[in-house]
Amino acid sequence: MRMRWLLPVTAVCAAITLSTGIAAAEETAQETINRLQSEGYTVNIDRTGTLPMSQCVVTNVRNPNTVKQWVPYVGPGTDERVLVQQTVSQSISVSLDCNRSINGTR
Repeated sequence: MRMRWLLPVTAVCAAITLSTGIAAAEETAQETINRLQSEGYTVNIDRTGTLPMSQCVVTNVRNPNTVKQWVPYVGPGTDERVLVQQTVSQSISVSLDCNRSINGTR
């Protein structure tokens, strides 16, 4: 019975990973944050260190959360009320390491 759950859970985790677009190696921390914001996410940042953002490295992207609600829709082609899901908010967490510069010096 447990094997039946393993495949769907793995598929869901893979879908979340792909949809959040984990930070690519060629992206700076700011580019990663900007991309996630352009995808509609409110980005929650936690960081260690005091270096400027330009010298930070993304260490983790996690906890994608989407809140949806059902709203009525009455429009062309329908005479009855139909409920559709609407995204109310999306948030995601990004962890940054700002302890050392990208080139390895402090």
